[in-house]
Amino acid sequence: MATAKTKIKPNISSIEELKILRTVVDIASSELDLKLILNEVVRIVTEMTKADSVFVYLFDEHKENLVLMASKTAHKKELGHVVLKIGEGITGWVAQEGKPVAIKNHAYKDPRFKNFDVLPEDRYEAFLSVPVIYKAKAIGAINVQHKKQHEYSVSTVNLIESIAKQIGGVIEHARLFEETRKKALQFDSLIKVSRSITSEHYLDEILNLIVVVTAEMLNSKVCSVMLLDEKSQELVIKATQSLSEDYKKKPSIKVENSLSGTVLKTRKPVAVYDVRHDEKYAYKDLAVKEGLTSMIAVPMTVKDKAIGVINVYTKQLHRFSEEEINVLQMVANQAAVAVENTKLMEEALKAKEALETRKQVERAKGIVMKMNNLSEDAAYRLIHKKSMDSCRSMKDIAESIILMADLQKSL
Repeated sequence: MATAKTKIKPNISSIEELKILRTVVDIASSELDLKLILNEVVRIVTEMTKADSVFVYLFDEHKENLVLMASKTAHKKELGHVVLKIGEGITGWVAQEGKPVAIKNHAYKDPRFKNFDVLPEDRYEAFLSVPVIYKAKAIGAINVQHKKQHEYSVSTVNLIESIAKQIGGVIEHARLFEETRKKALQFDSLIKVSRSITSEHYLDEILNLIVVVTAEMLNSKVCSVMLLDEKSQELVIKATQSLSEDYKKKPSIKVENSLSGTVLKTRKPVAVYDVRHDEKYAYKDLAVKEGLTSMIAVPMTVKDKAIGVINVYTKQLHRFSEEEINVLQMVANQAAVAVENTKLMEEALKAKEALETRKQVERAKGIVMKMNNLSEDAAYRLIHKKSMDSCRSMKDIAESIILMADLQKSL
């Protein structure tokens, strides 16, 4: 019985291996940008294997899920969104066991295979998956695929394993660098927020600065400040850096039976891994349209009272760390202080204005009493009636009476 001929990749020469490994070493010594590093790995592996598809998966920061981080073909919407649990699919198995898997044909029929509707590569014939190793543990996987039947030579598998081991440390160092940069940005952001609160800017300006700084600090797609309307018991958006008109016009949220309302009532943060599939999240259609996935909501608390909520959404699925939540809580509490200070200033201004009005009315009342020989009560009622009839404030009427009296004195 005739069988289909297997296309065998010829062994890679020692000179080619050294050249490829030298390129990897150059990357390791020059790059600290994770995205650039992964793209270079994809490029190198593609050139040496002539693959139709190359994917790089990495574990998330909690070591729970493998996330698609780089690919040969354009998968902008899928990067960061295609997720595998450890042990799930061939890739998850490779990361769990720390061993490579090479399948020359019908890879999609392997019992470990997991299909993604969004990835056309799922129907490719040949599949090679190699673990990315750092300190003897897998931190991800490199996948190579061919549309047609393809046998991966031992030298090819060994070389990709060498690349994966070399690049493991580089990836972790890049992540460490990114984490350090993020902490520096968080510190700088907290300083900016603190300065804004002690500034003489209006509340709207302060809140707008806070959402912009917070979105930048947490690399979020949307950040919004929602304040409690005590009369309607609704949370109303007061500031957001989102350019989406649909998001800005999002209806106010009832405190009862809502995620943000729960945060307000319990005064505790709530994190949602994927709002698009959360039963309590009310605006799933808007989330899908705007590309919102993970969310963290923290209460704005001042003097043990929650007055609002800060919501942060990410474009890619993300599990918020305890440190991120703590930093955001500090921002939220500072924002609450800004709101409270503004209210106190408004109340002080109203009290001052009320006192000024009272002084003016008292003076005008004395003038009316003297001019018309009226009692104090009758003079007050006359000023009040004039205010009602003319739809002007008592202060305006009083100032007019005083002005007329001053003019008569000067004549």
